[in-house]
Amino acid sequence: MSTGLKVEGSSLPAVSRVRSYYELTKPGIAGFVMITAGVSYYVGAAGDAALAPVLHTLGGTLLATGGALALNQYLEREVDLRMKRTRLRPLPSGRLAPVEALLFGVALVVLGCTWLWATVGWLPAALTLFSAIAYNFIYTPMKSRSYLATLTGAIPGAMPALIGWSAATGAVTLGGLVLFGIAFLWQLPHVLALAWLLREDYLRAGFLLTPPADPGGRVIARQMNVYTAVLVPASLLPTLIGLTGWVYFGGALLLGLGLLAWTVQAGRTMDRSGVRRVFLGSLAYQPLLLGLMLIDTLPHS
Repeated sequence: MSTGLKVEGSSLPAVSRVRSYYELTKPGIAGFVMITAGVSYYVGAAGDAALAPVLHTLGGTLLATGGALALNQYLEREVDLRMKRTRLRPLPSGRLAPVEALLFGVALVVLGCTWLWATVGWLPAALTLFSAIAYNFIYTPMKSRSYLATLTGAIPGAMPALIGWSAATGAVTLGGLVLFGIAFLWQLPHVLALAWLLREDYLRAGFLLTPPADPGGRVIARQMNVYTAVLVPASLLPTLIGLTGWVYFGGALLLGLGLLAWTVQAGRTMDRSGVRRVFLGSLAYQPLLLGLMLIDTLPHS
């Protein structure tokens, strides 16, 4: 299959090649992962976070995440060519050669993990490497084999919470697991809503991100409702275990109930407008929740 847009990567102007490499890292996603790790560091440090280790955590996480996302585009280059929303990416469009993406991705993962190990410890570096491996070699191949890929993919997606927490504390403790659980649960309605909206494109690619025997979306609706309902009390745990104050608690409760209301409403018909509202609402939910954590993290007593 050809898009009619393929060119020889080596013939691109230098600026275009740099832009193509930049696109490989999916900067929006990589930036959000970096922010999540940074907020988790701040909460783990009880608001007493020195600038240098925070910057090291942000930089190492950003590099390694960008590398993992570049590797993902290398692994899915043929699949991306079959989907409308991805066929203009650097590899399917021919702007970069596959070997360039492979070497670039590996280099960024190695550099990012090495940076973390040298500055904030072996544990956040190991967790970052695990996240990259799980994302590319467990979740990615599973997308074409089982609907359970949605749950599997939420694990590396939630790892930034543990990376930031372990960088601040040197360990994985209850607080870090709570932040991980919130990030894990938040992803599920978000990803399920996106999978429903893009189900035709995913079908062309052979991805099983929605149940094949669920043409009306009943299973998706039920799961979005359950995961969002569990997210509401889970998001309150940081206050209940003494990490955050009551400003966070009230804000998290309002955000969770608002998202749950949209999810229940969308689940009744599974029309595009309702499901899109859930997707966009979940997209706003997590940064707002992280903002509340920054505002209301409690210092050590």
